[in-house]
Amino acid sequence: MQYFTEKARTHREVLEKIRLKYGEKAKILNQKTVRMGGVLGLFGKEGIEMSGYVADEVSRRKQFDLEEEQKKFLSGLKVDKTMQLLLKEVQDLKKKIDVTVSEAKSDKHPSIARIEQIMVQNDFTTPFIEEIIDRVKREFSLDDLENFNMVQHSVIEWIGERISIYREKEKTKPRIFVLVGPTGVGKTTTIAKLAAIYGIGSSKKQPLSVRLLTTDNYRIGAKKQIETYGEIMGIPVASVETYQDLKKKLAMFQEADLILVDTIGKSPKDYMKLAEMRELLDGCGSTAETHLAVSATTKTSDIYEVLGQFEPFKYRSVVLTKLDETMRVGNVISVLYEKKKPLSYITDGQIVPQDIERATVSRMLMNLEGFIIDRARIQSKFEEEDNLSEWR
Repeated sequence: MQYFTEKARTHREVLEKIRLKYGEKAKILNQKTVRMGGVLGLFGKEGIEMSGYVADEVSRRKQFDLEEEQKKFLSGLKVDKTMQLLLKEVQDLKKKIDVTVSEAKSDKHPSIARIEQIMVQNDFTTPFIEEIIDRVKREFSLDDLENFNMVQHSVIEWIGERISIYREKEKTKPRIFVLVGPTGVGKTTTIAKLAAIYGIGSSKKQPLSVRLLTTDNYRIGAKKQIETYGEIMGIPVASVETYQDLKKKLAMFQEADLILVDTIGKSPKDYMKLAEMRELLDGCGSTAETHLAVSATTKTSDIYEVLGQFEPFKYRSVVLTKLDETMRVGNVISVLYEKKKPLSYITDGQIVPQDIERATVSRMLMNLEGFIIDRARIQSKFEEEDNLSEWR
């Protein structure tokens, strides 16, 4: 590369001088004012000095396409047949790996897909299903997944572990059991069944002194229905309409072992009526147990709403009714697990008093469709929880 330094009296003269000598390839790097002429630095005049270089063809190529150069370089290589075969094998292997990864992401193992399908058929909620499937993926190897029976037995047990059973905490006398819930879920029939179970007794349990109270004085025939049940079983029945009435009746029944309180059905959306009933039931006192009746036929979104709207009643458990009217309980299990609500009783028919039992994990699992249930295994696994099924 050629460098230069030129001087002239004016800026224009320096540029013309550089162009004449070096042409259009000359590039100016620097310029400054200098003294020109004179003797021993005296009597000189100011001038302009410019310095720079003459660019050749290569130096002017500031950029180049690296990828293009690489392609040219690779295309110019003379690769022997061995190298070509090796490259082809590497490319084929990469394609196989890409396909395998793609399939792993898009396809489920048949056992996992089958478990998911059965859970969907049982109306389990999406979050519940995802939690179970994630556990399957974590705990089972690919070899273990080939044994579907082993997988499904584990899944059934994991579902059972998510079913909570109500445990009675304190024993007071009288025990006051209040049943609330939406209209049409079978509260009155359930109260009658409980009255029969506890009031009549069994070969294993002595009968208790039971009393019935109802606040349902508006529904046609409701009062007559509960009175008829009471007459048949020989159990006293009283109806109340106000807070004061409730307090008086409870005082009259203080010698009883168990007081069962039936309530009028309320829509979860009727906030004013729910508030009025809540004030009335305050008369039962702080030791009263409130339980929420929910029909097994209720759709998932409505279960969420019912549980939420009756929350002010501080219910201790859920009584699942009408289990005989549905083949799917996955949504009930899912929502109660999510909301951390235990089950206390299950009803599965209209017959008094046969069609009621204490809720057990085994009973709920046996109601699942599509799974092969090993009854002995389930009962052994959840023996402690199922012992709660004995009538107290």
